[in-house]
Amino acid sequence: MEKYKIIIDTNLWISLLIGKRLSEMRALCNSEVVSVYICEELMAEFVRIASRAKIREYAPVERAKETVNLMKSSCIEIPIKDIAVSPHLRDDNDLFLLSLADTVQANYILTGDKDLLILQCHNQTKIVTYSEFVALTAKL
Repeated sequence: MEKYKIIIDTNLWISLLIGKRLSEMRALCNSEVVSVYICEELMAEFVRIASRAKIREYAPVERAKETVNLMKSSCIEIPIKDIAVSPHLRDDNDLFLLSLADTVQANYILTGDKDLLILQCHNQTKIVTYSEFVALTAKL
């Protein structure tokens, strides 16, 4: 069986970091049914957001470092080839996610971002919540 190619949005990485649910993310990243892709832009955004004082109130530096280590060790880092085109994208800061999806021909982007979720899909990539993806893969 071919693995699903997925991209996990920064907001989801941060949400799971704050919610102390890194074990769930570790299980997802090491699952036999998915390959998780990241890019330099996603890593930089995660580090920038995780460094904010407001985030550090809920997630200590050690947990953020653990998340970065998980991303580096369990995800596949790919440089973005071309910038995606999406006339309906409401937040240009999300363009790198769509570009990464095009680069790896991802099956899914997992996010909680309403600006992305409203798109529902981008080219071959479905845009879903983490819960929707978990429900989908539970049926496999």
